[in-house]
Amino acid sequence: GASPRGAQAMLLGAKILALQAGRFSASCQDVRTVAPLALRHRVILNFEGEAEGVTTDQVVSDILAKIPEEAS
Repeated sequence: GASPRGAQAMLLGAKILALQAGRFSASCQDVRTVAPLALRHRVILNFEGEAEGVTTDQVVSDILAKIPEEAS
């Protein structure tokens, strides 16, 4: 896992994006935007992943792809 600090980094980054866009709350898209940046160095691959040439960016991207988009 990415640890609680990973979640904190994602939420803080998402809040910053929202404020820069003039919004008072972060959106799901804000979290998706900052997730790779916040988690890239927090995800540690096991031996199999490294041997197959998988990158942490691919792992984060795969996880985000499996999370449904926000409901309208």
